[in-house]
Amino acid sequence: MNRPLRRLAPLLLALALSACAGAPEYVRPAITVAPGFKEAPPPQAGVWQPAQPGELQGGMWWRIFDDRVLDALIAEADLANQNLRIAEAQLRQARAATDAARAGLYPSVSGGVSASRIRTGAAPAGSSYSLDVSAAWEADLWGRVRSSIAAADALAAASAADLAAARLSIHAQLAQSYFQLRVADAQGRLLDETVASYQRSLQLTRDRLAAGVATRADVAQAEAQLKIAQAQRLDVGIARAQLEHALALLTGRAPADLTLAADTLSEAIPAVPAGVPSRLLERRPDIAGAERRVAAANAQIGVARAAFYPSLTLSADGGFRSTRLGDWLTLPSRVWSLGPSLAALLFDGGARVAANEQAMAAYDATAAAYRQTVLTAFQEVEDNLAALRVLAEEEQVQREALAAARISLDIVTLQYKAGTVSYLNVIQVQTTALQSEQSVLALHGRRLTATVALVKALGGAW
Repeated sequence: MNRPLRRLAPLLLALALSACAGAPEYVRPAITVAPGFKEAPPPQAGVWQPAQPGELQGGMWWRIFDDRVLDALIAEADLANQNLRIAEAQLRQARAATDAARAGLYPSVSGGVSASRIRTGAAPAGSSYSLDVSAAWEADLWGRVRSSIAAADALAAASAADLAAARLSIHAQLAQSYFQLRVADAQGRLLDETVASYQRSLQLTRDRLAAGVATRADVAQAEAQLKIAQAQRLDVGIARAQLEHALALLTGRAPADLTLAADTLSEAIPAVPAGVPSRLLERRPDIAGAERRVAAANAQIGVARAAFYPSLTLSADGGFRSTRLGDWLTLPSRVWSLGPSLAALLFDGGARVAANEQAMAAYDATAAAYRQTVLTAFQEVEDNLAALRVLAEEEQVQREALAAARISLDIVTLQYKAGTVSYLNVIQVQTTALQSEQSVLALHGRRLTATVALVKALGGAW
C-alpha cells in the first residue's frame, strides 16, 4: 500500500464504522386503517366543517353548545387547573432535556486557580501556585450525541402532545360534569313540580275523605307518595352539590369558592361529524404523543449502538505554574498541552449487548403502544357514534311514552274525581309519568355527554 493510501486508511476505517453505527432510519409503525367507521355518523353531521390535519389543540369546540357559563368555566380551567400546570412543567422539563443533549455537540471549558504549601520528608516546605484552563471536545463520530438529541426532541414533542391531550381531557371532563349538573337542575325542578302536584293530590284526597267518598287508605297512600317524592328531591341535591364541587376542582378552586345558580338544560344536541379514521392519526394528541415516543425509542437504539465504538476526544490545557508568587504569571511559568485521545471499552461482561437489546425491546414496546393507542381511538369513536345513534332513538321513544303517560294521568285523575277508580290507580299513573319525565331528562343528558365524548375521541376539532 502506498503512503497516501496508508494515511487515508484510518479515515476510511472510521467512515466504515460510522456507517454501522447510528439509529436505524425511522419509519412510523404501520397500522391498518379502515376507509370509514362501522357506525354511520349522525344524519345532521354535515352542519360542521371537517377537521384540518395536524390540529392538536383542537380549538374552542365547546362553543358549539352556546353556553356562556360553560365558556367561562373552561377559560378558568385553562388558567388555574393544577393538572394542566403539571403537564406544562413537564413540557418545560422535556425542552430543557433537549437543550442539555444538544450541549454535547460543543466543547467543555473549565478553569481553576490553586495555591498550596508542600513539604516532602525532611526538606523545607515550599509553595505551589497554578492557574489552569482546559478544554475538551468529543467528536461525535458514531452519532451518539446526534441520536441523543433526536431522542430528546421526540420526547419534547411527545410532552407537547401530552399537554394538548391533558387540556382536551380536562375540557371534556368539565363539559360533561357541567351538563350532568344541568340535568340535576332539571331533575330538581321536575321534582319540585311533582311535590307540589302530590301535595294538591293529598289535599284532594283529604277533602274526599271528609266528604265520605275516600278512605283513610287513600290518604295514607297519598302521604307516602308525597314523602317519596320529597326524598328524591333531597337526593338530587346531593348529586348537584358533588358535581358543583367537581367543577370547582377542575377550575382550580376550592369547593367553597364556586357557586353556580340553577339554570335550564340545553335542548339542542350539536352535530359532530366523524370524518374518516385516517384523520385520527393527525388529530388526536395522544396518538401524536405515542408516535413521538416511538421515534425517541428508535433514536435510543443509535445511542446504544454508539457505545460499541471508541471515543475520540480532543483536549487542550494551558496555564501558569510556579513555586514563587512573584514568578507565577510570567512567560517562563506557562505550561500547555494539546492532543487527541482515543479510548475504547475492551470488556464489559456483555453490558453493551444487553443495553442494545434493551433499546430494541423498548422500541418494540413503544411501537405496540402506538398501535394500541390508535386502535383504542377507533373504538372510542365507534362507541360514541353508536351511543349517540341509540340514545337519540331511545329518547324519541321515551318522549312518546311520556306523552302517553300524561294523557293517561289526565284521564285517570278525572275518573278518580268522578269516583269511578281508586286512588291506587292515580298513584300508579302518576309514578309512570314521573319516571317517564326523569328518563327523558336522563337520556337527554346522556346524549349531551356522549356528544362531548365523541368530540374528545375525534381529537377536539373538525
